[in-house]
Amino acid sequence: MVVDLLGAWRAFVNVSERGSFTEGAAATRVPQSVASRRIAALEKLLGERLFDRSSRGAILTQFGRDMLPSAQRLVRLADDMEHEAEQARLSPLRLAVPDACPVRDLARLAAEARRNGVHLDLHPAAPAERAELVRSREVRAALVAVPAGDATWSVRLGLAATDDLPVRTVYVETLRAGRATRSSRRRRIWIQPEDDVPHIRDRMFRTRDAVGLQPAQVGVAATLTAATAEVLGSEDLLLCSPGQAVELGLHWRPVGEIDPVRGFGIAAAVGDDAERIKTRLWPAIARCLGAGDPNEETT
Repeated sequence: MVVDLLGAWRAFVNVSERGSFTEGAAATRVPQSVASRRIAALEKLLGERLFDRSSRGAILTQFGRDMLPSAQRLVRLADDMEHEAEQARLSPLRLAVPDACPVRDLARLAAEARRNGVHLDLHPAAPAERAELVRSREVRAALVAVPAGDATWSVRLGLAATDDLPVRTVYVETLRAGRATRSSRRRRIWIQPEDDVPHIRDRMFRTRDAVGLQPAQVGVAATLTAATAEVLGSEDLLLCSPGQAVELGLHWRPVGEIDPVRGFGIAAAVGDDAERIKTRLWPAIARCLGAGDPNEETT
């Protein structure tokens, strides 16, 4: 015989406290017949009667009176555990995210997470800071920068400028001194903080050196705002994703010599947090990061 012990003890407590099988069953939110069966099954399991069924109403036997205090503690404990479990489900999961993500996309991510039973507390930060935040457990999880081969989400990068570039692909070597067509100033490529990571930055520097650019022609900006300001005020180029180019009003092209990719993975202080985020929020995070943007040129 299978007995729902918690349900049986809950029915026993409710009937005992109200002195009525009808009212006790209503308090337990089950039909009276179900409450009666549960208590009868409990009596059979314990080997003693809990109620004197020869009396009117629900009158406890001596054995029933002896069992009532323990049963009440059990039911209260179960109620407390259910409340704590609900609070734990609603407790925000603090997630470090790229500070380059647009506010609207972060808001959509948080809203979709709630629909999937995950309450996010988003903390925008630069790549190095995100990794440190999860190591120090100041956040429960972080979207960390990783090489493309290790990435859960991948975002293709290219070069963007204010003018509608007349080529389908921008080759870094065309920025060499003497190749500029409208200005004697050497054009620069600006790397934003999100891409100030070895697998992107160092590849750009190696390409710069291989094609003969001056060291200052590929640099890392202090902020995305600063990098964008340089590009808007000159013929410089911004290393960015197609989605960022659209947001900033720039014209995007792939890089000719290399194919830089911004890769993201999840680092979590607790392993199941990482799996929960990937399972429930993969598409929402992809949209927020700009993963899945078209590989074609964006104007």
